[in-house]
Amino acid sequence: MPVTGQRVVRRALGRRLTRLRTASGMSRRDVVEARLGISEPTLHRIETGKVPVTGANVRALCWLYGADQSITDALADLALGTSQQEWWDASPVIPEWFKLYVGLEASASRMFGYDGEVVPGELQTPEYARAVFGAEQPADSEIAERHINLRLQRQRTLFARNPPIRLVTVLGEGALTRPVGGEQVMKGQIEHLRRLSAQDTVDIRVLPFAVGAHAAMAGAFRILEFDDPDDPDVVYLESHVGALYLEEQVEVDEYRRVFDLITKDSIPVGEFR
Repeated sequence: MPVTGQRVVRRALGRRLTRLRTASGMSRRDVVEARLGISEPTLHRIETGKVPVTGANVRALCWLYGADQSITDALADLALGTSQQEWWDASPVIPEWFKLYVGLEASASRMFGYDGEVVPGELQTPEYARAVFGAEQPADSEIAERHINLRLQRQRTLFARNPPIRLVTVLGEGALTRPVGGEQVMKGQIEHLRRLSAQDTVDIRVLPFAVGAHAAMAGAFRILEFDDPDDPDVVYLESHVGALYLEEQVEVDEYRRVFDLITKDSIPVGEFR
């Protein structure tokens, strides 16, 4: 699955260029002294995925690092995507810190998530989503409706993928017993979850209250996995005002361990009362 969205492409290209520089034994200062016309701050922004990159700069860096022609051509092609916008990149409604996540979600091969309080956005019905946004008491109802429409567009993009993403979600029982939007809205939401879970690539589970203390009590998280070995798996943690992306192997492994523990204690949503 190719990387998707300019922020994700920048992230992928920067990581590959950093790996090439490191393998060549060169520091960023060495690159600057080679007089390619790339300053040290610019190189830092390229390697950390903060800016668009031209094909010419990619080819110059690959030449300096001694990369072969096939790698050079592939990375130069990747550079074209560092300024190419997907629908979420152009949206003024989606926060900047969330646009990277949407691109990662669109590129991931597998996604594992836990949420104890709320059905996550990719699984919400329009009525449930409207109740969630309403609870935040937005000052502008039109903006809230645009958020809902964008959430539904994100769902369509996610579930229309071919090959489909492998999605496993564990919900706390509270997410399905709290009457968000009222009894009828929750009934429709649970029926929607059961329909989604009937798909071969989707598994939605419930962590019952009866389990008591469990490994994920620290809060919601998502693990995104990628088939490309050059794209490290990511743990995504969200707050009201931003997000944290964890890529260190020890961090991702710990969240996998936690997810395995709660999965063992959970039941399929089809068996939930």
